[in-house]
Amino acid sequence: MQNELHQIHNAISSYIDISEEEWNDYSKKFNVKSFQRNELILRSGEICKNVFFINSGILRVFFTDSNGYEQTFHFAIENTFVTDYESFLNKTKSTYSIQALENSETVVMSFNMLHEGYTNLKNGEKLGRKLAEEYFFLFSNKIKSLYTMAPLERYQKMNVVFPGILQRVPQHYIASYLNITPVHLSRLKST
Repeated sequence: MQNELHQIHNAISSYIDISEEEWNDYSKKFNVKSFQRNELILRSGEICKNVFFINSGILRVFFTDSNGYEQTFHFAIENTFVTDYESFLNKTKSTYSIQALENSETVVMSFNMLHEGYTNLKNGEKLGRKLAEEYFFLFSNKIKSLYTMAPLERYQKMNVVFPGILQRVPQHYIASYLNITPVHLSRLKST
């Protein structure tokens, strides 16, 4: 299992200093879980009980709007964390659903495990703060891009943030993420 935890070890080490002793103790609490393509990991209305770190694959975070249409909010790719943070922290019903768009392998961090890290890791509180900051920036950047960037700019930014996404994700999900129609996406792709 240590081989499956190599990527999350690198990710956590990029946020905080963690000793080998701390890592060896903390890493025993992780679970590795695989999801099949199109499998729902979290359904809207459920309480989100985990943070997922993606070893391989791609996950889609989406919600259903008032007209019943799925709206893609975010894609989570390898070496990133994903959750419905509000539901996770407050133990409230999730607004979002999370779906595997490819066969995906994740490392699962439970609520209790995260809080044990706050207490037992020398820099555990800092890790929690860094994860929360990352989540805040994700929301902030998404909102700013919708209000301040033209569709072409959002498309170009998406290709930088998610390299190769056009080959991995169905076009209607990408159009939804960019808040444009699939026809508009086709035009952008040809520019």
